[in-house]
Amino acid sequence: MTDHFRSDAHVVVRSALAPLLGEPRISSALTSQLLAGDVLTVLESQGPWLRVRGADAYEGWTHSGFVSETFDRDSVWRWSLGCTVRDADGATRALPLGARVAPSVDVVGGDVIDDAARRQRFPASANAIAASAERLFAGASYLWGGVSPWGCDCSGFVQRVFALHGVALPRDAWQQAEVGATLSVDAAADHAPADLLFFSDRDDRRVTHVGIALNGDSVNGARMVHSSLMRGGVAIESMRAGDAYVARLRAQCVRVQRVL
Repeated sequence: MTDHFRSDAHVVVRSALAPLLGEPRISSALTSQLLAGDVLTVLESQGPWLRVRGADAYEGWTHSGFVSETFDRDSVWRWSLGCTVRDADGATRALPLGARVAPSVDVVGGDVIDDAARRQRFPASANAIAASAERLFAGASYLWGGVSPWGCDCSGFVQRVFALHGVALPRDAWQQAEVGATLSVDAAADHAPADLLFFSDRDDRRVTHVGIALNGDSVNGARMVHSSLMRGGVAIESMRAGDAYVARLRAQCVRVQRVL
């Protein structure tokens, strides 16, 4: 760690994805991920390791190699919808959905939009959020700590879908369960799109899992999309289905929240 990374400094993630770890060592457990363009506050340092806080107040350790202290905070950054960029040294790299793209970086493939276009294309409405949740992370594998279509856990999926629509949520499922108003404890009821369904597999009923309600259909009724280890990744459930896993989810539902 060099002295110029002082406590309270602001740094920006320069890699496509950076790990956020529980301890300052690369073998530590992954707690979350940071996307390119995320701005972080440095809280402390141990050698080349930084304990940082993101805009969502989530804290953890990352390596200084993943970040830069030099970035243009005043220019208009763009949002990746899944793109390929060429850096100043001529190297190309992919950026996931939700990453921010510096104004000086050339986009050579995929799609990026500025913030005004993002607000228009991804409004903070329930139907729009549910549509993005159903479509943009389709096929994503389950990854504990993951936050992108390259791999995500349940709360990382929820947080990043809502963030794309300009709605800030905390990082973990139990934190998200404290946002908004409780509607029900029935996962199979006909909930509105973008309501959040929370579940617990613990005796104390502390929230351990979250999914996003979708529009129901005439055949299966209530539906939910979530990133589930049991499904291997992002999957859509018909909440009145008779299979054992969905039945267990219904029994484990502790609350349904409306956060909009």
